[in-house]
Amino acid sequence: MKGRSSGRISAKWIPFVSMFSFFLGVLITISSSRMWTPPESTNQLISSHRHDQELQVVAEDCATKKVLLIYINIYIYMYILGTFPGFYWSFEVFDDLNQKPVQEKEVMSEIHKTHKSIHRSRSLDKQMAMIQMELAATRSSRELGSSSEGSDTKPTLPNEGTTRKKVFIVIGINTAFSSRKRRDSVRETWMPQGEKLLQLEREKGIVIRFTIGHSATSNSILDRAIDSEEAQHKDFLRLEHIEGYHELSAKTKIYFSTAVAKWDADFYVKVDDDVHVNLGMLATTLARHRSKPRVYIGCMKSGPVLSQKSVKYHEPEYWKFGEEGNKYFRHATGQIYAISKDLATYISINQPILHKYANEDVSLGAWFIGLEAEHIDDRNMCCGTPPDCEWKAQAGNVCVASFDWSCSGICKSVEKIKFVHDKCGEGDGAVWSSLF
Repeated sequence: MKGRSSGRISAKWIPFVSMFSFFLGVLITISSSRMWTPPESTNQLISSHRHDQELQVVAEDCATKKVLLIYINIYIYMYILGTFPGFYWSFEVFDDLNQKPVQEKEVMSEIHKTHKSIHRSRSLDKQMAMIQMELAATRSSRELGSSSEGSDTKPTLPNEGTTRKKVFIVIGINTAFSSRKRRDSVRETWMPQGEKLLQLEREKGIVIRFTIGHSATSNSILDRAIDSEEAQHKDFLRLEHIEGYHELSAKTKIYFSTAVAKWDADFYVKVDDDVHVNLGMLATTLARHRSKPRVYIGCMKSGPVLSQKSVKYHEPEYWKFGEEGNKYFRHATGQIYAISKDLATYISINQPILHKYANEDVSLGAWFIGLEAEHIDDRNMCCGTPPDCEWKAQAGNVCVASFDWSCSGICKSVEKIKFVHDKCGEGDGAVWSSLF
């Protein structure tokens, strides 16, 4: 300890030595930059190639000397503070710099490595989000399983030991008992039937099903009619839900929960049975957002909160949205929207405690408003019927979906959807040739 202390400069000399070393470094830097300015050649026989080589050597020497000056200043301060080990470290680093001058190619190589690291980091972020969601599902299945005993609504989660089929998109077409003609009109236009429906699942990973629950009376004539239709077409997804117009929010929760339990999809889509859809454009649009963990895609809107009981879309809980005349938060219109796997899983896990508002699309938006979810407003998912979608198709901008805002779907869709399909359809082969 004594030997170490004696090697230091007295404290009263530290300010003077520091100032001296600082001005010495400045003077040496100025003089070195002047000294190493490459002189003009007086010998006209020197080749331009040799001259360029000399300039490069001089420039490298200047850079090296500037680095040396930096390390000399560091050494002086280290000596004043008595940190001699830093002296040896400094000269080791300088020796490396002197032996291996920094080259532009090496710098570009490091930049390239950094970009690759950022890309890997984003991939890891997505994987971590998936792992966290799976852990949350396991934890919530235990907690909600015990808390929902005695309740009619329980979380629907994938059964342990069962393998869900991996697909790209699950499309649920919301329908009702009275909508047989609508379903047939959809089958005759944009929805494949029979073997082509199965082929679409196998080759493109696109699953399409009409979603419907049960009647209030067990084994009623309504249920038997759906069973007969299912035996003929095999294109239904039956839900553990009692059908009713004012139960659409509950039906939406149960649809996503049932679909998540049955298929492991990248996206889950809900569409009404009076909307025209171009499957190829839908798949291509969703593929652009495939790398994002939590996305909510549709035509975002913010309509007024209606407090009058006599109107169609009356909101009984209007007081929750502030003063009279306020608008809802942004949410996708209910005719068609898509959510990514993480958000559908979130609904599946938490469905017993997700609040239902009077309007189904508002309920969905409310479930996501406090999440780290990206809202994507895609106006191609809410084109009007001809001539709107027809003009866009002629311009090369084929719509994802078309309907009439005034009817919240295609007006008189049974008679009109074939006309919309002929004018605005992408062609029957589009979905098969699309790359996604």
